[in-house]
Amino acid sequence: MSFPIRTCALCGEEFELKPGKPGFANRCPSCSQPESESASKPDAGFANDREANAARRAAIRDLLYRKDS
Repeated sequence: MSFPIRTCALCGEEFELKPGKPGFANRCPSCSQPESESASKPDAGFANDREANAARRAAIRDLLYRKDS
């Protein structure tokens, strides 16, 4: 029995979709590896995210509650 041949959504390379393949079903094994590595690393910019979220909240608050002059 042969495995179905798929085309990678990122690089366009054809690969065999084998059972138990790590990563996504529409990505080849080489394109699936960086995705799994980046998911295991903690986010280094957490403090920047807080500042960005505070700026977003302030901008939305200003847009929602501004007086139309």
